[in-house]
Amino acid sequence: MPLPILDLTQPDDRETWSSRLARLQATVSLASDEAKTVAAILEDVRNRGDEAVVAAMQRWTDPDFDAARIRVPGNEIERAADALDAPLRDALEAAIANVRAYQQHIRPEDPKNIEIAGAELGLRFTPVESVGLTVPGGVAVLVSTLVMLAVPAIVAGVDPRRVRVVNPPPTRRPGKPAGDVSPIVMATCHMLGIESLYRIGGAQAVAALAYGTERVEAVEMIAGPGNVFGQLAKQMVSGACGTDGGFYGPSEIVTIADATADPRCVAADLIAQAEHDPGKCFLIAWSRDVIDAIVAEVESQLCERGRIAAIERALAEESAALLVPDEEEAARIADSIAAEHVNLAVADPEAWLARLRHGGEFFLGDQSPVAAGDYYAGPSHCLPTGTTARFASGISVHTFLKRSGTVHYRDGLPGEAMDAIIRLAELEGLDAHAESARVRRRRG
Repeated sequence: MPLPILDLTQPDDRETWSSRLARLQATVSLASDEAKTVAAILEDVRNRGDEAVVAAMQRWTDPDFDAARIRVPGNEIERAADALDAPLRDALEAAIANVRAYQQHIRPEDPKNIEIAGAELGLRFTPVESVGLTVPGGVAVLVSTLVMLAVPAIVAGVDPRRVRVVNPPPTRRPGKPAGDVSPIVMATCHMLGIESLYRIGGAQAVAALAYGTERVEAVEMIAGPGNVFGQLAKQMVSGACGTDGGFYGPSEIVTIADATADPRCVAADLIAQAEHDPGKCFLIAWSRDVIDAIVAEVESQLCERGRIAAIERALAEESAALLVPDEEEAARIADSIAAEHVNLAVADPEAWLARLRHGGEFFLGDQSPVAAGDYYAGPSHCLPTGTTARFASGISVHTFLKRSGTVHYRDGLPGEAMDAIIRLAELEGLDAHAESARVRRRRG
């Protein structure tokens, strides 16, 4: 059976599920062995710069990697753009336009000032000055991730020339020639006005962006998805630079299905997420007939997919169909997973949306495929994983904006405000604070 079925009304299956959920939550642990490996890489890059980056790339990606390959030359980016297939260019331009339109729509504007107790108070949004974007590589050409990261940053107001992209080449296999960053990624950088593209990835790329090296310029903020090593690295460099504040790791989907769901569509979405290698797929239903129909469809469709080995592994080891007693338990289980993608394959998805609190992005109805969100619809597909949608959000234009309050006493501190400030400062034993208010009473 390609997708294990767990009956959560049975104690043994419920215990199995509890263990799997705990493992999902532990993905972000800074006490893990992966975290120790990451800490060592970060310290090495901080101390040795490009030399340490090259050593890490040789260990994990290509034993012949050298420093000359770190940065993609501008002329290579231009050549890739010139050679881009016209229909593919059209598809990329359409996706970029959709993402830009959505991000412009949700971009916050400075609110009107408000007057409170004699003060004119405001809020201003300003973009970060430079960003590093982590675009995964090694297995798939994730040009869509470049679009989903760069467009929100640019809409926020980050100059494309101050956007720096890291994207590792494919992992080199024994006896095979070295691979390179996809020319489609290079061409898309050119389309977006991005000039800085680096052939590095993982924790070493995050470290290079955070601390700077001889060939990699340091940035004010790092954002983007990646494997557990890259995501842990983002957490550890926070403070040296800003980060997106999210854990955007291995892809996930939760599908809640009722008897109206089309098994073909639900199965296709589950398989699509498993294809990420690793991917985590969870089907929740309160009808065994619904689960059986979808699981049978998954098995039927598997033989048609190119990456069947990765899909089967993800389904068998990282995924499950969960049979629950009722809709209330379905909602509770879905919120406990707090998945990156939540697909509501039910008769009334809007009503179901109101019942749920946690999810990176919600897809309403079985005719709203997650792939639309991955490539084309508009919201970024860089979304929180590992149950972190309980408190984190996906990448958007908001990620790259700073908020600053403004305070203006045009006519000076009113007496009542001054007296209150003095009393509160003296209560805390901060006489200099009190005097900074009191001195304005003597002005002139």
